[in-house]
Amino acid sequence: MRAGSVPHWTQPARPAFPSLSANATILGLSGPRLTGEERAFFADANPWGFILFARNVETPDQLRALTADLRDALGRDAPILIDQEGGRVQRLRAPHWREYLPALTQMERASDPIRAHWVRNRLIAHELHDVGIDVNCAPLADLVEAQTHPVLRNRLSGETVPLVTECARVCAAAFLDGGVLPVLKHIPGYGRAAVDSHKSLPTVTAPRADVMARDFAPFVALNDIAMGMTAHIVFADIDPDLPATTSPAMMQLIRDQIGFGGLIMTDDISMEALSGTTAERSAAAIAAGCDIVLHCNGDRAEMEQAVAASGAMTIMAQARAASALGQRRPPVSVDIAALAAELETLLS
Repeated sequence: MRAGSVPHWTQPARPAFPSLSANATILGLSGPRLTGEERAFFADANPWGFILFARNVETPDQLRALTADLRDALGRDAPILIDQEGGRVQRLRAPHWREYLPALTQMERASDPIRAHWVRNRLIAHELHDVGIDVNCAPLADLVEAQTHPVLRNRLSGETVPLVTECARVCAAAFLDGGVLPVLKHIPGYGRAAVDSHKSLPTVTAPRADVMARDFAPFVALNDIAMGMTAHIVFADIDPDLPATTSPAMMQLIRDQIGFGGLIMTDDISMEALSGTTAERSAAAIAAGCDIVLHCNGDRAEMEQAVAASGAMTIMAQARAASALGQRRPPVSVDIAALAAELETLLS
């Protein structure tokens, strides 16, 4: 952290939670600085939080200013999310931030894979916290399968339930130690997807008993993580028509059989796996049982639709959100330079 900077939760006089229910959305924005029009729109829409992408990132100082401006627009300590997995899915990049190997590559290369996984994610948490980002959309608990699509494959940790569960647990712990909240994804499992859900809808035809025993098992073991993200994927033996994000049957299974009690956000609602307008997708996700709709691309017209269709957060969603944000803590003190050197040694 730069000299004189203060973690956002110790800055004075901003409530962590809205006095009235926030809108059940997480929204993106167009560029590296908050425009006047966006500020006015966000103040009126009152999304629960924001998500950042590479288009929003230039330098550490610019990011610190942006995250502060986003919170100021809402008048509260709103959560700010990012996808900083490392490897291909990494929004903060060189020269200002470290470049990380894809997770699967690191697992194969490291002399002590689990320790290296913790160190990597503790370093990521440090970099995020330093610029005011307090939620990371990771860990991934999907399993590597023979047919796993390349868009996902090297982002994962392994093929077995015990290994993937341990890696996800270690990742979540490293984030929390660094003052960043984890988001477990992609519930209830995306590893069998043979197509890219950014472009089309994957369908899994395996029997219910098989996916319960394998695909869903890591999520059962990790069901105490405070936030999770859905998968836009059809499990045909459970609901042959609707992807998990908009399926009441799947959402009930996630709550009752997987036992996930945390805040559930959708994967990006604008992904092409879903059909219908932004409003229709958003309404369907909320009706199915998702707590919050995630809309990422910063398109104003689409965001207006998502905000109108999602409505205010339910009482249960508010309670889950409060429980998740209640885990925000200052980072545990650690020697970052020593950890960076350790990671190099583990990977050499």
